[in-house]
Amino acid sequence: MDNLDNLTAEQLGKLFPIRIVPYNPEWKVLFEQEKALITEVLGKNVALNVAHFGSTSVEGLAAKPTVDIMVEVSGLSHETKQIIIKEMETVGYRNMYNAERENKMTFGKGYDETYDSTQTYHVHIREKGDTPQEEIYFRDFLRQNSDIRDEYAKLKYTLAGRYPFNREDYTQAKTAFVVKITAQQKRKYQ
Repeated sequence: MDNLDNLTAEQLGKLFPIRIVPYNPEWKVLFEQEKALITEVLGKNVALNVAHFGSTSVEGLAAKPTVDIMVEVSGLSHETKQIIIKEMETVGYRNMYNAERENKMTFGKGYDETYDSTQTYHVHIREKGDTPQEEIYFRDFLRQNSDIRDEYAKLKYTLAGRYPFNREDYTQAKTAFVVKITAQQKRKYQ
């Protein structure tokens, strides 16, 4: 995993091409297993909220087979980040330093030394705010609107065909759709 931080986006794309697969009900079970591990190692005083988000959290939605997990914490001081890194390593997660920001951290699991991915996980550590994280608004909307969920699946298949080795362009091309839906859903909570 340390070597992944040294690779360019192009190199990562060739190692891990974008692959969209039909919805798998096992993703819920895999999330619950990881949630238990994360809560155990970080403790409930650090992991204030652990949520399943992203496409694998939406029943019936095709997705990249990566379970995305949001962990909200009260703060991310330098000391807290070091504790989180150490504890997450004990359950197989590695900090993705190239994705780290002042108030965000990302961890990956399921990538082996040969860069073969089996079941993969991404844990996104965020500082807890007064409102839910934007990814939660998007998830909730897709869960409640099967027609929009299906439209999003078609978009993802199209973009995966267009950008099979470029995760950045794939993600950027989805942005307008995601931003529009997220803004609509946020207004409901405000």
